[in-house]
Amino acid sequence: MSVRIAVDDVRAPGGLVPTVMAALQAHIRSNSLEPGDVLPSENAFAEQMDVSRAVVREAYRSMATLKLIDIGNGRRARVSTMDPSVLALMLDHVVQTDQISVQQILDVRRTVEMRTVGLAALRRTDEEARQITDLASGMRSDFTRPDRVMEHDIAFHEAIARASRNPMFALMVGSFHVITRETWGIGWRARATDDERFSSVACHEAIAAAITDRNRDAAEVAMAEHFDKTVSILLTAGIN
Repeated sequence: MSVRIAVDDVRAPGGLVPTVMAALQAHIRSNSLEPGDVLPSENAFAEQMDVSRAVVREAYRSMATLKLIDIGNGRRARVSTMDPSVLALMLDHVVQTDQISVQQILDVRRTVEMRTVGLAALRRTDEEARQITDLASGMRSDFTRPDRVMEHDIAFHEAIARASRNPMFALMVGSFHVITRETWGIGWRARATDDERFSSVACHEAIAAAITDRNRDAAEVAMAEHFDKTVSILLTAGIN
């Protein structure tokens, strides 16, 4: 039997819609729901909360926008899986409005990815090691297609984060892709020669090799070198 939530249990500032959103979160928590589990219909939840269906519909839509629930296609609403896109949108917003700088994000990324690469070297599966190596190799084989090199690069870092076996790291690293796509081309062009660009590719290959060898120290050293060079190049290119 599900736990019933009343308005007075979760009354939130801002009106009925935030209150219903808080109630829906409380329902998920109190009933130990997991990703994919079905939520009450709008009608049922409106009756339970003693509010109009229009209020519940707006609350459900707001929750879906935040990627907390999945709705649509005529199906009942369900608890969603983790999605880095909301955090990515927030990061893009705070950078575009000069609340956080690209260099500050890179500082956080360096700290996070030093940890993820060390854990990946210890915890990765053979298949994950192959995938990481293949992505680094793809950067070299597609060298004349910078757009494809960038996509390999983004996927490379996300694969390492997943191999760390900490979903929080995968969520954080997965949220960086919007900022990366906005700055990657600047960093690529700021490397004056193909030799300098190949040096960046080689750094990714060194990271992949260290992960394959389960060499945590070497993986962390290579990742630190990668970020230190990236930060220096973007600073030179005027990205603060």
